[in-house]
Amino acid sequence: MNPFVLQSGWALAAATMITLAPGLPANAEGINLSWDDCGTHGQAVKSFACDTNVGPAFLLVGSYVAPGGSTAITGMEAALDISSSNSPIPDWWKFKNAGSCRQTALVASADFLGTVLDRCSDYWAGQAAGGISAYITPQATLDCRARLTLIFAVAPSFAAPVEADLEYYAFRLAISRAKTVGTGSCAHCAAPALLTLNEIKLSQPVGVGNYRLQLPASRNYVDWQASHSVCGRVPTRNSTWGAVKAQYR
Repeated sequence: MNPFVLQSGWALAAATMITLAPGLPANAEGINLSWDDCGTHGQAVKSFACDTNVGPAFLLVGSYVAPGGSTAITGMEAALDISSSNSPIPDWWKFKNAGSCRQTALVASADFLGTVLDRCSDYWAGQAAGGISAYITPQATLDCRARLTLIFAVAPSFAAPVEADLEYYAFRLAISRAKTVGTGSCAHCAAPALLTLNEIKLSQPVGVGNYRLQLPASRNYVDWQASHSVCGRVPTRNSTWGAVKAQYR
């Protein structure tokens, strides 16, 4: 299904889009990335023995605290970098693109309904359409790095403000264990990697103004296999967000 086709069943009023969670208010605006849940409710490190193709997917959660003054958030774009200690980036981290070793092993969603995730607020309330828009490697001329771009949006008629003192779920990524061992397996699952959420852009209707969040609220990176990657991080580049927003005006 085209990720930018608006899903049916939008019957919620704008005022009900923000589902308040029992978690404590966040301290500062910015972005967070964690394993298993949002911000400080999640974990900074995920280790895997790389010995099986079955079992629950690894859950990566992006979240944000917006500045005050929003009026109608209609969409979000996120840029996340994966940098490996191996060069080129291991086949185990090659997703989405045709011919990639684990083409279907990464799934993105902004739907938190029916999950156990309830520590942060859920602006989307199950109404967001979107997904992975690009998976680029090499990134910034480095073959040890990849960039993942995510885009989600809601119908303008359901757009509402977000509160400045709350942390909101932005997206969740499920990384499966498929093709880790055995025939057809993808190499170097055990290599350390650093995953960095570089930016979240929150969109509002034309003329209202957008928000570009790049600083961490608590921590905007996580480790895979308990060690930072020597490949390092990279600044976010501008993207074609305006073209995507146009589909929802």
